[in-house]
Amino acid sequence: MNRSIARRLAFMFAAVALFVFTLVGTGLFLVLRTQLEVHLRESLDDRTQIARIIVYHAVTPEKWKMAREKLTDMTPRDGVTLYSVRSADSSYQFGQPVTGQVMKTWAGGYARVRTGSGSENDMLTSTVELPAYAQRPAVMLQVAAGYSANARTMRAFGFALAALSALGSLGVLLLSYSVTRIGLAPLTRLTRDASAVSPNNRSQRLNTRSLPLELNDLANSFNGALERLDGAYGRLESFNADVAHELRTPVTILIGQTEVALTRNRSVDDLRHTLQSNLEEFERMRAIINDMLFLARADQGERATGLVDTSLAAEVAHTLEFLEIPLEEAQVRAVYTGDALVRVNKSLFGRACINLLMNAIQHCAQGSTIKVSITREGDQVRVAVANPGEPIEPAVLDHLFDRFYRAEVSRTNSRENHGLGLAIVKATAEMHGGKVSVTSAGGINTFAFSVAASRSEQESAPGTLVANAPADASSGVPMQPASASH
Repeated sequence: MNRSIARRLAFMFAAVALFVFTLVGTGLFLVLRTQLEVHLRESLDDRTQIARIIVYHAVTPEKWKMAREKLTDMTPRDGVTLYSVRSADSSYQFGQPVTGQVMKTWAGGYARVRTGSGSENDMLTSTVELPAYAQRPAVMLQVAAGYSANARTMRAFGFALAALSALGSLGVLLLSYSVTRIGLAPLTRLTRDASAVSPNNRSQRLNTRSLPLELNDLANSFNGALERLDGAYGRLESFNADVAHELRTPVTILIGQTEVALTRNRSVDDLRHTLQSNLEEFERMRAIINDMLFLARADQGERATGLVDTSLAAEVAHTLEFLEIPLEEAQVRAVYTGDALVRVNKSLFGRACINLLMNAIQHCAQGSTIKVSITREGDQVRVAVANPGEPIEPAVLDHLFDRFYRAEVSRTNSRENHGLGLAIVKATAEMHGGKVSVTSAGGINTFAFSVAASRSEQESAPGTLVANAPADASSGVPMQPASASH
C-alpha cells in the first residue's frame, strides 16, 4: 500500500509532539503534586502550631473548656481538618484521632494515613506530645489535614494536560501536514518533470533551479542517468539504422541477381557465376552479423579470456607476414619497433592489428611506409600504426572509432568495408583494459590502441567472452578483417 510522504511525516511529527507533551506534562504533574504536598504540610504546621498554643495554655479546667470551644470552632464542617487530644485524664480529651493504614511517614511526627479505599481519603497527620503543666496532664495533640483538595486539583490538572496534549498533537498533525506539503512541493515538481520524459521528448531534463540541497543531488543524478540513457538510445537508433542500411544492400543484390537468373533459362556457367556472386554477399552479411554480435557482447562488459604471455612484436611481425599480399598490391611497406611481453588473447589482438594495418594500407599512397610502434606508457602498452595520408578533420577524429562510421572522402570503397573495423579495435582494447586514440598532424595519421601491462587479474573477471574473431595467421585459417576507413 502506497503511503503519502506528507501524511507519514505528519503522523511522525504528531507522535513526536505527543511524546514531548506527555513528557513535559508528566514533569509538570509531578512538580505540582510535590508542591501541593509541601503546601499542605506547611498549612498543617501552621494549624498544629495554633492548636499547640491553645492546648498548652489550657492549664485549668475552665481554660480547657475554652480551648475545646476554640478547637471546635477551628474544625471545618467538611472534615478537611481534624483536631484530637488524648491524655490519661478522660476530662482532657477532644475529638477522635485519625486511624488507618500508614502509607508514609516523615521526620517530625508527620504521617500519611489512608482511612478509606481511595487516595482521596488519605489524611496528613502531625502528632505533638505536650508535657504536663500546672493542672493539665500530659496530652497527645494530633492535627490532620485531608488530601481530597489536592486530589481534586491533581485530577483536574491531569485531565487538562491530557486534553491539551491531545489537542496540541492534533494541531501539530494538521499543521505539519500542511507544512510538509509545502516543503515537498519541489519533489512534486520533479515528479511532474520526470513524467514529461518520453521517447519523443528525450531532451527533457529535471529543473534543478531552486531545489533544496537534499533533492539537488538526486535531480542531478537522475539527469545524468537520463543523459546516459539518451546517449544509449541514440546509439541504438543509429546502430539499428546503420545495420538496416548495411544489410539492405547485400539483400537487394541477392534478390536482384536471383530474379535476373530466373527470368530465363541459364547455362550451368551462368548459374555458377550467380551463385558465386551470391556467396560473396552471404559472406559479407555473415561478417557483418558476426561483428555486430561481437561488439554487442563487448558492450555488456565482457572481458577477454584465454590470455597468454605474448610478445607483441612477434604478433605484429606475424600480422605483417599475413598481410604481405595486400602490402604488395598497395605498393607500400611496413616496419615495426619496440616490444613488450603482455598477457593478451592472441586472436583478438591479432584481429585488432590487422584492422589497423588494413585501414592504413587503404589510405596510404604508393611507396609510403607504415610504421608500427610498441611502447610502454605507465601501466599500459600502446600499439600505434602511423601512415602518411591526407589530414583528418578534427570533427571526424572523434567519430572514427564509432560503428559504421565513414568519412565522406572514403565512400568509394564502402562496398568492401562495412565500417566496423575500428569499432572492433576499440572493443578489443577495452576488453584488455585499454583504450584507443587517433591523431592527425604533419601529414601523418596515427591510430593506436593499448592493453593493460598486467592482465593476471583478468583471468577471474566475471563475464567471459569466446571471441567470434577469425583465427590468427598461425592457425593457417585466413582472417577476414572488418576494416573501417577514415
